[in-house]
Amino acid sequence: MSVRVRFAPSPTGYLHIGGARTALYNWLYARAVGGTFVLRIEDTDLERSKREYEELQKEDLKWLGIIHDEGPDKPNPKYGPYRQSERLDIYMKYALDLIEKDLAYYDFTTGEELEAIKAENEAEGVHTHYQGKWKNPGMKTEALAKIAAGEKPAIRFRAPMKAFALNDKVKGEVVYPADMVGDFVIIRSSGLPVYNYCCVVDDMLMEITHVIRGEDHLNNTVRQLMLYEAFKYTPPVFAHVSLLIGQDRQKLSKRHGATSVHLYKDEHYMPEAMCNYLTLLGWSHPEEKDIFTKEEIVPMFGLERFSSHSAIYDLVKFKYVNGQHLRKLTNAELVAQLNTIIPAGHAFHAQATAWKEQCVELLKQKVDFITEMQPMMDDMIFDENVEMTDELKDILSWETTPKIVSYIAAEVAKIEGFASEAQLNVWSEHAKKELGIKGKPLFMGLRAALTGKGHGPDLKFLIPLTPVSVLKKRAAKLGA
Repeated sequence: MSVRVRFAPSPTGYLHIGGARTALYNWLYARAVGGTFVLRIEDTDLERSKREYEELQKEDLKWLGIIHDEGPDKPNPKYGPYRQSERLDIYMKYALDLIEKDLAYYDFTTGEELEAIKAENEAEGVHTHYQGKWKNPGMKTEALAKIAAGEKPAIRFRAPMKAFALNDKVKGEVVYPADMVGDFVIIRSSGLPVYNYCCVVDDMLMEITHVIRGEDHLNNTVRQLMLYEAFKYTPPVFAHVSLLIGQDRQKLSKRHGATSVHLYKDEHYMPEAMCNYLTLLGWSHPEEKDIFTKEEIVPMFGLERFSSHSAIYDLVKFKYVNGQHLRKLTNAELVAQLNTIIPAGHAFHAQATAWKEQCVELLKQKVDFITEMQPMMDDMIFDENVEMTDELKDILSWETTPKIVSYIAAEVAKIEGFASEAQLNVWSEHAKKELGIKGKPLFMGLRAALTGKGHGPDLKFLIPLTPVSVLKKRAAKLGA
């Protein structure tokens, strides 16, 4: 049987970072082994599930390049439908089969009765699993009579009192003791199935061979193993990947930064960078590389390189990874992006293509996000104002600096457009030979006169990008 994996989100909100990582791992494994990646929508929480969230989650997955082979919009008649809300008849059919085999039973115990039993057990300091009267096989006739009279029962699975073991691909041998779980509901009195039950039915009927998901599902797995046994079906291979935690070693939450993929998209993180970083949160590259595309990972991806330790979500590292991917783009690609995000009327749009590409070549070495380019551009290239910082005041106080400022003001007054690197070299040589200024007073004085700042990028790259009109106004303000 060929490998079949699935990502099964609940459409109750935006796609979470942890969910995106799970989807990515499943996609990578499917691609690595030539398998099928299935998108299944777990929408049995009818009150909270919304189709708009389903579509938004699919859009986020598409943005990340995680494209499913099967799903609601790509159905395979053998396995669909792919929304659990459209499979309710299927779940009921298999639940009734379990009742027929006395592996499950109707239960009319109310919520109030269950709470009363729980309170009584707590008062007596005992812990017992469900022992309601409907557990007795002899109650089936009475249960059917109630159903005939219009009452709605839950359906409860008879949990076998024996130990179960799981050979997990990440956690290793996991043993569940015999008394860990009592009889549990598989169909609510509303007719809606519970997660552990419909998950098993779906994975069984969709022939899912491998389940890669977060370790927060590990405790659920014992119930699922019981159900697989009841259905006489061989369980899929399980790989429960480590949880994402913040720097404080607590479960990832909003206090650690944005947790939804769409927020990172809005902040102009690169999808390639997000896939790169998420891959590293629980999986290690065999060559210990930390910058790569997901396509580069596919040939070497496997379940054996997962870590069982919690993965620390580090925004600083994420930003670094984003910067590395940003610098892998061509200058033309960066310019194309800037053309769409820099507001109309900005001076950037008035420049020639060659200027734009030289500009991004300079800026991309200093930023991690493309949105950081415009503020840096404004500050270094287009800003005519001069802020009298302590550093600038100090440089201007040197006796050599006013000479350089006066000379530069006279030189830039002679030209229009842009100064060239050759002109910059002429100015530097004149200041050195004719004005007798060398070393630090020379290069710091030139920088102050041309940029109005005490530090910044190499002048030979910066000055040819700066309009002479800006240089003139800076020099005038410095000489005033």
